[in-house]
Amino acid sequence: MSQEEETLSNGCSQSDLSMALEDCMAALDLFLRNDFEEAQDRLKCKAKDSMYHALTYATILEMKAMMTFDPEHILVAGNTMKEAQALCQRQRKKATFSKSFTEEELHAEVCYAECLLQRAALTFLQDENMISFIKGGIKVRNSYQTYKELHNVLQSSGYTHGINHGHFEGGVKLGVGAFNLMISMLPTRTLKLLEFVGFSGNKEFGLQQLQEGSAESTFRSFLCNMLLLCYHTFMSFILGTGEGDVEDAEKLLQPYLKKYPKGSIFLFFAGRIEEIKGNLDAAIKLFEECCEAQQQWSQFHHMCYWELMWCFTYKTHWKMAYFYADMLSKENSWSKATYAYMKAAYLSMLTEDDCLTFGETALTQFRQVPGLKQKIAGKSLPTEKFAIRKARRYFAEKPIPLPAAPLEMMYIWNGYTVIGKQKDLTEGMLKTLEEAQAKLENLPRTEFTTDDQCLLCLLKGLCLKQLGHKEEAEHYFTLVLCNETLIKYDHYLVPNALLEHGLLCLEQGRKDEAIKLLEAAKHNYKNYSMESRTHFRIQAALHKAKGTGENGILVPSSP
Repeated sequence: MSQEEETLSNGCSQSDLSMALEDCMAALDLFLRNDFEEAQDRLKCKAKDSMYHALTYATILEMKAMMTFDPEHILVAGNTMKEAQALCQRQRKKATFSKSFTEEELHAEVCYAECLLQRAALTFLQDENMISFIKGGIKVRNSYQTYKELHNVLQSSGYTHGINHGHFEGGVKLGVGAFNLMISMLPTRTLKLLEFVGFSGNKEFGLQQLQEGSAESTFRSFLCNMLLLCYHTFMSFILGTGEGDVEDAEKLLQPYLKKYPKGSIFLFFAGRIEEIKGNLDAAIKLFEECCEAQQQWSQFHHMCYWELMWCFTYKTHWKMAYFYADMLSKENSWSKATYAYMKAAYLSMLTEDDCLTFGETALTQFRQVPGLKQKIAGKSLPTEKFAIRKARRYFAEKPIPLPAAPLEMMYIWNGYTVIGKQKDLTEGMLKTLEEAQAKLENLPRTEFTTDDQCLLCLLKGLCLKQLGHKEEAEHYFTLVLCNETLIKYDHYLVPNALLEHGLLCLEQGRKDEAIKLLEAAKHNYKNYSMESRTHFRIQAALHKAKGTGENGILVPSSP
């Protein structure tokens, strides 16, 4: 190697690396303009020789697989990512970390860690036994360790900025930020179960790393941006208590939406932001615009159909909600059982005459649910298990109807946090629940009556809390707890009532009482429906109560 090359880049000339990064960013630009096939073709032709082309091509295939849940797409994405990892491996430094790294070797390390992380995510989707989880865990640990080492390299005095330093630093920020954010959200017992010993996560540090990575114009800025948008608009709602920052999400999205006004990804997130603000008409318009923007990838349409289904659920427009659930059941593979359950749930809110216009009945749809169950990574989806349990009562000779099926599933997806932003939506939902309660009180008592009453109490409590009627809300949460021993099937109601009661106490500044309720929900109940999701929410609530963003077996002294 010449002295000139050493001077240029801490070890070797990187003109090939610079050109590869430039080409991959051009392909990414095509992807963001909805030219999906052209982007893939541009990357595929160099994916056997360039680690960045290989990684970018595999990332696009993985995005496709995760949107479709199609086993063939998952397999192809997994194999392509494995090939990308092998290519990175060949370009990695063979010895341990030292300041004598060439720039290309450092980029090979960060690309290798990214391949491992993405392969781990796919592993959890595809295999049919527990070995897949162990394999996935090993990949995650190796990736985590590599990112930690690379972060230390960036901080070391011996590190010299190469020509493509910004792209390398962006890759490290993406990985370090993603891990800190992910681990900070995991329930402690999940960390122990997955044997993430030595793993630690600090939410604020993770968000900061991703924010910094997003702010620069580098190869991974887009991925940092997407992770932040996913956290603020989805993860914080589904796996948290809705603590995402909508204003931050809007600021992150604005420059991309300006540059790519018809970009499906950005129109989708724009719709989601309006949805969680409670601006449902604006959200519906944006989701419809997203569907019209391109026809190459129907997966984006399906993501919009799911959100449109919930928008119309929040508006209690059951026929339109049914329409989108029906579209999903016909076109998407993620969970046929869940889609069938949602169709049945909406039909159960309509009159018999209204159901006739769809040519289906709630009874026939509920009875289809168990037969549509599928397994991913050897396990049924928790949402499917929940739907199947709820549909069981429709197999009786004289079925006892569910009192408010769509409103119950809405809770599972934390929809009450969304409608709470708009008083009229919450009042409309409360009215629907009161009608369901009146109907239930006029029916003869059955083995399901107490469970159904407790469900309506929990949901009414949520609405009342959002409307500011705190004492009344607390009364309904307490009613669920008082009937704990009488609940026969829906045991998930009790820990969730404790969770909601704890969050209510937290809002009122009753912190010690809140922590006591949340700890009871965390430790005193197990083997109930949607348990993992509830534990994620409890963890988020405890973080809020204790004023900490940290999580893990060890307190972090480094990323």
